[in-house]
Amino acid sequence: MTPKKYNKTNFHKYTFCEFIEVDTNVIPNIEWHYKSKSGSGYCFTEEGVYRISNHWGRAANCRWRLISEIKNPNQKERIGYAKWTDFYPNNETENFFYIEVNFETKEVTFQHKNNPNYDGKAVLRNASETAKVIRQIKEILESDIWAKYLDFDDLEQLRKEIIQKLITDHQSLATIKKELF
Repeated sequence: MTPKKYNKTNFHKYTFCEFIEVDTNVIPNIEWHYKSKSGSGYCFTEEGVYRISNHWGRAANCRWRLISEIKNPNQKERIGYAKWTDFYPNNETENFFYIEVNFETKEVTFQHKNNPNYDGKAVLRNASETAKVIRQIKEILESDIWAKYLDFDDLEQLRKEIIQKLITDHQSLATIKKELF
């Protein structure tokens, strides 16, 4: 099955995309072709789309992330750019998403299976299952309470082991803990 091609007429219908933040000085005289009801502006090019918005993440039926140096990009208007090839299909029921963890920064995120970096090792889940596992992983990364009654030598190693299993296996957290102890 050939992947769907996105353009200015369909990119806003059930898609996942990561926009890269663009400095406003790089494009000072941009012409916005469309303004949405929520106030976001769009400028279309042959290769992709610029979006100016103060809200990223869930946008109507889409999941659009802004890759930015700033931790919370939702506080003031920011401009992002994405190529048409950066848009992937999105819905609530299909297993489109996998989880990535940066253990140094303790950051957890999800990616789309059509991302060229997907190696096929992480389990693919639907949106709600992905969100549930991300919550569990954040708890494991950010607190020690879950390990209170467990017998282990190295907490950081245990964290990595449990998280890797959550990412690459369909087993529940309870089953993983039982297996390890």
